[in-house]
Amino acid sequence: MFDALKQFITEMSRASGAERAFREDDYRLAAAALLVHVAGVDGETDPAERQKLKEIIEARFGLDARATRELIEQAEASDRDAVDFYRFTSILKRALDDQGRSKLIEMMWDMAFADGTISEFEENTIWRVAELLGVSTRDRVLSRQRVADEAEAEAASGVATQSGFQGPWGAAVTKVDAKDKS
Repeated sequence: MFDALKQFITEMSRASGAERAFREDDYRLAAAALLVHVAGVDGETDPAERQKLKEIIEARFGLDARATRELIEQAEASDRDAVDFYRFTSILKRALDDQGRSKLIEMMWDMAFADGTISEFEENTIWRVAELLGVSTRDRVLSRQRVADEAEAEAASGVATQSGFQGPWGAAVTKVDAKDKS
């Protein structure tokens, strides 16, 4: 935990023009690779998912646009090269405490809800990662409910949903503009 904090402070104190490379053992790269995987596990990464990925990484890791783009590129390469999730979860278990690991699962749900649907592949991926990270079923489900509630509130403010965010075993989910609903 302290090593990750030291690394963060060191990177923030570098000159702004200095090259930022994310090492293979950087917890941010591991987390971003899992987010990239969730975004593409259903077979496609749409523009809403790409935008949500950028927003999550910028907000959660405090990175500028350039560093975010670099991290996403490295995360995509890491995800392509990975044969399993252990490569990422082992780094995250060493770097994050229980609260940090739960927050990562919440970030993954946020990523999964970005396109308005939860596929069984996304749900299964998050379940497996949560198990590897030692996040309890209760915490995983509560994170999902929190993110779903936030997504529905966000949708109510500008975009309405026909049936809410149900996931693969519920009703199909499609987004409908509020003005088209009348």
